[in-house]
Amino acid sequence: MTEVKKLHVRGRIRAKEPNPVDVYAGQRMRLRRTMLKMSQQALARKLGITFQQVQKYEKGGNRIGFSRMCDIADILGISLDYFREGMDTSIAKNSPMRLVNPNEREIRQEYADDPLKSSEAMALVSNYYKIRNRKIARYIFNLVRDISVSNSVMAN
Repeated sequence: MTEVKKLHVRGRIRAKEPNPVDVYAGQRMRLRRTMLKMSQQALARKLGITFQQVQKYEKGGNRIGFSRMCDIADILGISLDYFREGMDTSIAKNSPMRLVNPNEREIRQEYADDPLKSSEAMALVSNYYKIRNRKIARYIFNLVRDISVSNSVMAN
């Protein structure tokens, strides 16, 4: 007999257990916040909430409403897609909709070819603009561009 996950209150799988999708979104929020060297307190102040609420969001204990998620994305300088980026299907299958409709067709995750949606690219750009010596920054820019061009030529 297969075990059927029962959706509990507010998208949780069990009464006190946060939904893995909410946990993942919270982890992505924390990753971006720490990348910006922003404290939970600073983010909370900008959102008009307590830092404890930010902690709960980051741990997945409290679900982030859409309007709040939009505010967080604006403050952190990311798109809403960032919260789903890289989510494994084993996590995604725990969304409340998929728990209620397990036979529902797999939802497409549309990832445009926008390289700036990845945290790696954001870190690269962020660090690039921290280089004070613009001559060195331009050298690094040209180096990366040249490697990219030679790599794509070799691939063809």
